[in-house]
Amino acid sequence: MTRIAILKREDLNAEQGKVFDDVKAEGGPLGGPYWAYIRFPRLMRLLQDVSNLLGQSGLAKRERQIAIMAVIRFWGAEYPWSVQTRAALGMGIAQEIIDAINSGGTPTLADPREKMAYEVALELLRSHKLSEGSYALAGKLFNENELVSLVATVGQFTMTCLTTIAFDCTPPDDVPHRLKH
Repeated sequence: MTRIAILKREDLNAEQGKVFDDVKAEGGPLGGPYWAYIRFPRLMRLLQDVSNLLGQSGLAKRERQIAIMAVIRFWGAEYPWSVQTRAALGMGIAQEIIDAINSGGTPTLADPREKMAYEVALELLRSHKLSEGSYALAGKLFNENELVSLVATVGQFTMTCLTTIAFDCTPPDDVPHRLKH
């Protein structure tokens, strides 16, 4: 059960309502961590802008999505997993790759950039650093802007995961995509 009240549009003050309406009109997310972020509308707006910017950073959508899935699995965040699994399937990421990530295994990724995106995300999360070897290999596969974007995506989705965990933003029971425990 979600710990934080899910505010209805009519419960929002003028500033919250404007941000809510703007994000909704843009097709942005309004659930999960955004149930908390709407209480601080400027933060919600900035986070939406950061997400949009990182989505246009030069990383391929699949590369970014695989890194996102690694972050979510690492943190065990239920709500983002359900939403981002649907997005991953929609962009053609194979169910076998999603299942491998979900089970805590290593997915078979034929594309070297996708594999590196996954490995960079996990190395940062597990060891709290990026080794010289990983940095050098990532630098051969990604330009500097792409690598900055990849690292920022790991940070951004860590924030998303921690927010949903802290406020127990649980997906509805009928959501088909679940984390394995």
